[in-house]
Parts: sequence; structure tokens; C-alpha cells
Amino acid sequence: MQPQRTGPFKYSPIWQRPKLIWPDNARVALWVIPNIEVFALDESIPSVSGKIPDVVAYSVRDYGARVGVWRLMEVLSKCGIRATVALNSEVCDAYPQIIQEATNLEWEFMGHNESNTRRLNTAPPEEEARVIRNTLTRVERATGKRPVGWLGSGLQETWNTLDYLVEEGCRYVADWVNDDQPYLMNINGKKLVSIPYTQELNDLPAILRQNRTAEEFAAMIRRQFDVLYREGASSGRVMAIALHPYISGVPHRIDALSSALDYVCTHRGVWLATGEEIVNHYLASESAF
Repeated sequence: MQPQRTGPFKYSPIWQRPKLIWPDNARVALWVIPNIEVFALDESIPSVSGKIPDVVAYSVRDYGARVGVWRLMEVLSKCGIRATVALNSEVCDAYPQIIQEATNLEWEFMGHNESNTRRLNTAPPEEEARVIRNTLTRVERATGKRPVGWLGSGLQETWNTLDYLVEEGCRYVADWVNDDQPYLMNINGKKLVSIPYTQELNDLPAILRQNRTAEEFAAMIRRQFDVLYREGASSGRVMAIALHPYISGVPHRIDALSSALDYVCTHRGVWLATGEEIVNHYLASESAF
């Protein structure tokens, strides 16, 4: 898109929209997104020391792939949640066992750059297009299905990102954390759905930046759900929970997360959905705006 003062979508107050009806009249579509990422020891890791090598920063994150992700898989499976993985495509080569198990669990994969040490907004246009194309192609080769969704590493975009995503066949993007329902973007006359992702119920900013405890993060999940569940009685809502295996997958946090998810999933009227399922249902409804 061209540089502009607002995003490529119209302003729409949530209370003025057509009623959004989820399957079985669910009030809330619960969307859980594990960010399964890979970091390079010989590159600078964003938002930490900037030194190379940074053994501590690298090791903390590698713990998520070696240990933490398997705890998350166990907890989500217990609740019957099929997650949508925000996947760095280099995970396919670095940690193929994770790809295999996530596939066995019938999780969805969406593109999330090649590596989490490189952001789209630091790449020149021709390099950005290559990163997006190669990410989607590598994930397709590893999983047998081309991703239809995208979450940029660090939620970063350039003026060209949405155009490249549409060109590569993506149907939805999760970078725009400005709603509790999906909505349509107009990308040079083509449709792209913005799906509600979250910086609020996201363990990285909540726990690492805001210093929330595991219990406080679990309480945030419950409170967010209570409000969305109440509002969802009149029109469906999406509740996204973003997780990082090296944060929520550690021993002293996993049980608090499990308890919060149990609380949500024991309510009637909760649709446990993947991103693609949410987008497909939204586009087939009369609520797409």
C-alpha cells in the first residue's frame, strides 16, 4: 500500500456492525497462538544486549524448543485446543521434531518470518518479498500445506508487506492488534482479513516487560474472558492468547496457564478454533465488513 495516515480499512465502531454469529452460537472464539521461533547465535537477538554471541539470551530461548514447547503441547491438548503456530520457517530445519508433533496434533501454521533475529522492517523491498515467499514455501514443504495466515516477527511491517502477503496467497494477517473481531482490509482492491491478535494476553510483553507474575497473567486471561464472554452474548468475539514456549513453558508458570485455560474451556459457548477456521467462518458470514 502507499504511505498513508491510516490503515487500509474503514473505521467501524464495534457496536454498529452486523451481529457476528460463531458456530453453535458460541460467544467467544478462543484462538491460541504459540510463537515457535528460532534464534541465531551468530546474529544479534532483537531487544536484548545486541552482543554476538549472547549465550544467555540464546540459551533462554532455546529452552523453549528443547523443553517448554512440549509442556505447552500437553496443556493445550488436555483442553482440546488446536493451536495456530506463528512459525519461523527455519524451525523446520532446526527443530523438525516440533513440526512433526504439531502436525500430529493438527495444529495450524502461519508464517512468522524465516528467523526471529531478522525483522521485515529492516529489509529492503526485494529482500522482504523473498523472505515472505521463502517462509511460506518452506513451511508448505515441511507440513504439506501452504500457510494462509501471517504474523510478522515483532509484528513489524513495511508499506509493502500487505501487498506481498496478498500476492503470495495469504488470506489473513495478525499484525494489527486493534479489534476484538475480524475485519476486512482493502489491499489495492483485494481482500485481506485482519484477525485479532494480542499484545495484552501475550506472555512476552506481560511477563518480560511488565514483570507480571504467572498468577497475574492467568488472572488477566480470566478477566479478559469474562468481559468478552459477556459481550459475546450480543455479537461474537475473538479471544487471542499469544504464548512463547521459553516463557510460559517453564516449570513455575505452566500450571498457572493450565488453570486459566481450564477456566475458559469449561464455559459453554466457547469455540476452540484455529485462525483459518475463524477467518473462513467470518468470510462466509453476513458480518464481513
